[in-house]
Amino acid sequence: MPYPEELVDPMRRELSDNGVTELKSATEVDDFLSPDGGSAFVIINSVCGCAAGGARPGALLALKSEVTPDRIGTVFAGQDTEATERAREHCSQVPPSSPSMALFQGGEMVWFLPRHMIEGRDPQTIALDIVNAFEEHCAPADA
Repeated sequence: MPYPEELVDPMRRELSDNGVTELKSATEVDDFLSPDGGSAFVIINSVCGCAAGGARPGALLALKSEVTPDRIGTVFAGQDTEATERAREHCSQVPPSSPSMALFQGGEMVWFLPRHMIEGRDPQTIALDIVNAFEEHCAPADA
């Protein structure tokens, strides 16, 4: 059973108020990850402490870097069930976890940060992992 929306709303807004697109349906996820859409970063958000203490702050720090994906979106595990399920289908080669993050290029997952690499780590370290992935997979070819 999902948490009450009034409880998760601040957790949603922490990302959406910073330009992250909320994906609330399977169709929105599929459109967002379309193969002809360039690079896309998906944050699988959650209510747990490691999402609040590491994942969301780390992602937001990373989004301030010079190199970022073409699109940044989020699904909320335990809330937006259909969207989260579809996002996890796009990440089928790794076990589902939340929070987690995935980077896609041309509709294919090229990088994944699972929960066990978020738990107990500070936002700056998580951000560095994300920025390194952005630089490897999103940098212009002539960079």
